[in-house]
Amino acid sequence: MASNTAMDQHTGNTPQGHHLTPEVDARLTELEVKVSYTDDLVDTLNTIVAQQQQLIDRLVREVQQLRRQSAEGPATPRNLRDELPPHY
Repeated sequence: MASNTAMDQHTGNTPQGHHLTPEVDARLTELEVKVSYTDDLVDTLNTIVAQQQQLIDRLVREVQQLRRQSAEGPATPRNLRDELPPHY
């Protein structure tokens, strides 16, 4: 039965016929696990960065809108009585 994996599961031999020592096999397995975790971390961080960029874009638009509003001045004169807290 032919195998497409880097190492034959039954004999411990690579497709080229080289035998891996248990130490090398353990190190290879450890590296594969680390790569898997690293791939997952990169995907997670990519999602977070994309969400943060969307938030930054939205905040930049809001700041631009507030600057335009403040440059235009208030639409109506401010009445300080309108700004009193509700308990007065």
